[in-house]
Formats: sequence, structure tokens, C-alpha cells
Amino acid sequence: MAAFSPSSIGFGRDGLASFAAPAQASRGRLFPEPDSRTRTPFQRDRDRIVHSTAFRRLKHKTQVFVAYEGDHFRTRLTHTIEVSQIARAFARALRLDEDLTEAVALVHDFGHTPFGHAGERALNRRMASFGGFDHNAQSLRIVTALERRYAEFDGLNLCFETLEGLVKHNGPLAGLHADGAEPVPQPILDFDRLFPLDLDRFASLEAQAAAISDDIAYNTHDLDDGLRAGLIQLDDLAELDLAGDILREVRGRYPDLDPVRTSHEIMRRHITRMVEDVIDATQVRLADDAVGSIEDVRGARRTLLDFSPTMRAAVAQTRRFLFARVYRDPSVMSVMDRAETVVEELFDAFVAEPRLMRGDWSAEVPLEGERLARRVSDYLSGMTDSYAMGEHRRLFDATRELG
Repeated sequence: MAAFSPSSIGFGRDGLASFAAPAQASRGRLFPEPDSRTRTPFQRDRDRIVHSTAFRRLKHKTQVFVAYEGDHFRTRLTHTIEVSQIARAFARALRLDEDLTEAVALVHDFGHTPFGHAGERALNRRMASFGGFDHNAQSLRIVTALERRYAEFDGLNLCFETLEGLVKHNGPLAGLHADGAEPVPQPILDFDRLFPLDLDRFASLEAQAAAISDDIAYNTHDLDDGLRAGLIQLDDLAELDLAGDILREVRGRYPDLDPVRTSHEIMRRHITRMVEDVIDATQVRLADDAVGSIEDVRGARRTLLDFSPTMRAAVAQTRRFLFARVYRDPSVMSVMDRAETVVEELFDAFVAEPRLMRGDWSAEVPLEGERLARRVSDYLSGMTDSYAMGEHRRLFDATRELG
């Protein structure tokens, strides 16, 4: 694969590429609104996302380590900001719409529960009789129904391009190019009947940029947080193709550098290598597939904005390492097991007595069956870690700290 040419890389001062999503030709919103005189539809979406309640809650939701374990570990919000920064770099380099890219990156984790994937596993078990719980589908519910800020509609009334990016940033959910591993979540199918999102087609390159940025961010910062937590040591990185090569490079150039600075040097180079690989590989795919428009992107036979095969293998190796050494470390697992119990006990308590839910959440009771379960699931998934622990203490006198 030939290296990308600097002359073909955008720096944010260039016109958009022909295959970028055109804001002026947006497919619009579920509830029509007058155009803004000062902002494109994608800028308005980004601003609505940043000002939403769900965005603020990300500050107190777990990424890997719960908040009180240390002030410097990533939270779901700092992870989201890092994803957004990387995604904007792709948008500038490939001359995509930066506002749409940022909007999808900022909204992609709205549906995550308290305590990260532990809370999601707990809710998925409790919702198993009603199609389970999927954080991506929950993100869609939040921005289309659960956020209540506007006089004329529920949700944020985001435009088609942002919604398709949210729902399909990891690829089509139906049709020939879907992975087919799981059925399409019911909340997505329900909304698709109201406002079709072309579930069998690829989302924009802007959405694909947000998706690959998520991979780059967590593969890097979870290594960093694992080092910070003492679960892995710098020498352990030597077994990894990507991080190990960078470790040797940094130590060769700075043999007397202290461990903290060595770690930072590794992580910033780790991100740079992945970003440059994606830009290089994507340019090759765009040329090979003769992509010249957003419709070419949506009708493509594969994800276009992606790692090279060599880098994809290195990323997969890093992911396996993180599972073995960080995510499944007994100290992490014990905290997450307790977190799952907290979420399950809260779910059971609220289903048994819905009026225990605070504020407007209990206003529509009595409910039963799936409607009640979904309402409790919505209530729980919106909680921050600290709020969930507070609710557990309110209902169960014996609540102890996680860990």
C-alpha cells in the first residue's frame, strides 16, 4: 500500500470532498423545523447533543474503572471527548463534514448504563423476555423520545444523517452486509417504521470516522488506564506488535526517560500510528472503489473508512490483551460483579413497586409487562454511577461501596 500524499490531506481549510455528507441536502428531521440562518443542520445537531442532559450524565458513568478508584481514569465523558477529537482529525484529513462527524462521535455512547458494560449486561438479562437491552438502541431512544427539552417534540429531533450515523456507525443492521450475529433491536425497528434509516445500507464516512475513532480511543486509553492502575507494566507491552514496537522505539530514543513520560510517549504515538494507517488505507479504498458521492458510500460493498489488514490484526491483538490483563482482571471483575448486582436489585425493586421511581418516572403507573420493564430500563440506564448507588442505598440499607 502506498503511503498517503500530504498534498491530498485536508487541514480544515479546504472544501468538502464529493463523497462527504452535504449539509445543504440533508434528508431532514422527523418533525420539520425552519432552517437556521447561522448554522447548518449538522451544527444544530452537535449543539443539541452537547446541551442535552444525557451528555452531562456521561461525566459520572464508568468507562472501565469506577470514578472513585482514581481521579485520572477515563469516564464515559472523557472517552467521548477523545473519540470526538480523533474523529475530527479524520474529517479534516479526508475533507468530510466535521460537524456531522463530531455529532455522531459525541452521541455514540448516550445509551450506556451506569457501571459501563456491567450495567448493560445486568439490564440485558432483566430485559431478556422483551428483546434484551442494547446500548446503541437505547441511545436512539434517548435522542428520539426520552430527552424532553423542546415545546413541540420529544427527543432532540436530530436530522437523518446524525440518526443513521448513530444507529449504523458500525455498519448496516440488515441486508447483505449486516453481520447477522444479533437481531435488530426492537426500538430501532420501531423508529425505522416512523422515519426510515435505510438499515441495509452503510452510513456516511462521517459516521464511519466516529466508529473507528472509538476503537482507536479505547484501545489506547485502556492500555494507559491499565498501566495507571498497576494491572500491567510497561514491559508487558513488549508482547504486542503495535505497542511493543513503539515501546522499543521510545526507549531507543530516550533510554533514561522516566516511566510516566515513557507511557505518554507510547500512547500519543499509538494514536498517531493508527490514525495515519486509517487515512492511508481509506484513501486506497476510496480510489479502488471509485467512490465519488455520498450515495457511493451508502451503497458500498464494505466499510470504507477502516484500518489496513495489518493494523486491524494488531488492534485485535491489543483487544485480546486488554480482555485478558485488564477487563477480566479479578480486581476489575469483582467490582463489575457487584455493579451488576446493584443494577439487577434496583430493576427488581422498581418493577415490584414502580412508585419507588423518582419524579415523573412513576407518573404513568400502573404499567405492567413490557411497558413497565421498558420504563424501568429507561430509568436505570439513564442513571450515573453515583445516582445508582444512591438509589440503592435508599432502597437497601446494606449497600456498600463497590470493590
